[in-house]
Amino acid sequence: MTRLAWLHCLAGASGDMFLGALVDAGAPVESMQAAIDAVGVEPALLSVGTVERAGLPATRVEVGVAPSDVVRTWANLRSLLEDADLDDAVRRTALDAFARLAGAEAQAHRISPEQVHFHEVGALDAVADVVGSAAGLHALALDRVTASTVTVGSGMVRSAHGLLPVPAPAVLNLLADAGAPVQSGPAAYEMCTPTGAALLAATVTGWGDLPPMRVTAVGTGAGDRDLDELPNVLRIIVGDAVGPDERRAGPPLDAAVVVEAVVVEAVVVEAVVIEANVDDLDPRLWPAVLARLLAAGAADAWLTPILMKKGRPAHTLGVLVAPEKVAAVRRLIVTETSTIGVRETPVTKWALGRDVSTVTVGGEPVRIKTASLDGAVVNAAPEYDDVAAAAQRLGRPVKSVLAAAMAAAAAAGLVP
Repeated sequence: MTRLAWLHCLAGASGDMFLGALVDAGAPVESMQAAIDAVGVEPALLSVGTVERAGLPATRVEVGVAPSDVVRTWANLRSLLEDADLDDAVRRTALDAFARLAGAEAQAHRISPEQVHFHEVGALDAVADVVGSAAGLHALALDRVTASTVTVGSGMVRSAHGLLPVPAPAVLNLLADAGAPVQSGPAAYEMCTPTGAALLAATVTGWGDLPPMRVTAVGTGAGDRDLDELPNVLRIIVGDAVGPDERRAGPPLDAAVVVEAVVVEAVVVEAVVIEANVDDLDPRLWPAVLARLLAAGAADAWLTPILMKKGRPAHTLGVLVAPEKVAAVRRLIVTETSTIGVRETPVTKWALGRDVSTVTVGGEPVRIKTASLDGAVVNAAPEYDDVAAAAQRLGRPVKSVLAAAMAAAAAAGLVP
């Protein structure tokens, strides 16, 4: 039986809301505290209480820490987590969350992840939030975690860098990278914090409505404010999968890989191939043209070198696109290139079932794309952009990270 959890992010997510929801759902606070203590930072103690948020009873977990002037970097936190006496699954989740957080903060401030000083998101309470939540998820023995649309809030928030618009840049970077659907929501506050977004990005493998399940536990974790607009809580609903969702569920969080999105069976779809011969476009423009076509919804776009009449070198632009997006792609071709017409051919596209999984290399996440036929994997490949980004953050050659990602995928059973 596959054990699922669904996070209801109607009021967003934060580290303390995660802790409260997990404790309320049955995760032992003693195990969460033991994991925090194992990291070896200054004492950070969890205290548990019951509160109401807009009349809804909820568990409130607060982190008690003494004042500290220690400023931690990503390298420092990574070393602490790698050396801590933690269960491997807890360590992987915590490393993944902080790696994503470092990358998002680096992107927001246009620096390298190694230069990130975590300030409030890397302080003791955030270490407790991330490690405690990772231990709580592990204690619940979940096979898969999904979540609803994430409410991010609106207005302004004060940070160590001054006033920032809500959602904060790091929150947007984290949720965008995770493919999470977002909404502003009714309250003019920061509803989703960077720590909450990092935990969502590191643990959630699918987004949408509550999946089919037989509910076995419900946990409600309280945020610090009691809002008028909505209950300021994060709910976790735990249960056993039923129906088609059970067949689609990914491997356990304890495994070396976490499935993020699944297409179980090969599919046949109708598509259109659009072509144009172009012999008078500055070749330096082609990369931007291809990128814009893909951003506009093309399934694929490519160039084929050809020789036209009178010996003129040229390219055939080819674009594979769904029928409903033909008009937009056609318009883009004639506005971005020098062609004055295109050819369109209806085709049938047969595609293998695909899924996207995540492995870690040196604590850095790398997505692995696999393709399956009749339930068996026939192809697997790391996402090159993830490999290149991880190599830059780790200071390692790209070829080394690529090989390590393939080795991790093979260890997780993803390589045919």
